[in-house]
Amino acid sequence: MKSEIFSLPDAELHYFPDFLNTEKADFLVGKLLKEIPWQQQNIKLFGREIPQPRLTAFFAEKGISYTYSGLQLEPEIFSAEILELKQKTEELSGFEFNTCLANLYRDGNDSMGWHADNEKVLGKNPVIASISLGGVRSFQFKHKTNKNLKEKIELQHGSLIMMKGCMQHFWKHQLPKTKKKVSPRINLTFRKIQ
Repeated sequence: MKSEIFSLPDAELHYFPDFLNTEKADFLVGKLLKEIPWQQQNIKLFGREIPQPRLTAFFAEKGISYTYSGLQLEPEIFSAEILELKQKTEELSGFEFNTCLANLYRDGNDSMGWHADNEKVLGKNPVIASISLGGVRSFQFKHKTNKNLKEKIELQHGSLIMMKGCMQHFWKHQLPKTKKKVSPRINLTFRKIQ
């Protein structure tokens, strides 16, 4: 499997553009769009509650919940498709995951602002594995202290990106809005909650 390793200071970033073949990725995007119980929740941002600019669903092993931006997420059980993807990601990474946050970016107006996945429940140096299905979107990175350090990756249909090591301490990432016409994109992000 082809992979790209980005040489970033204070980070381990691996990108697998062909993690899933086109036939499998096409099948999954159609099935997951219909079958995941998508919902739009409110998040707290600068002291106000606003609707998230995306739809989400949370999957996890029994007894695990996840809190971010004032949201307490209660899990669905892993579907057969998400469980299969979790296992494939675990085989490649050598790391075990127990949650999956599914995000649906319906069009270019849906986005995720600058943030790091640095919640205490993820551990000191979390491994974050994220599969993209559907429309191609730009995933951007910036260093927290060195403003000249920036990177972006056009996340392809069926690709996997993996962030490891101390990356969440030193880098932020975002999926910005775009004015380009873009198909819906599903993002499946696997994490391990301690």
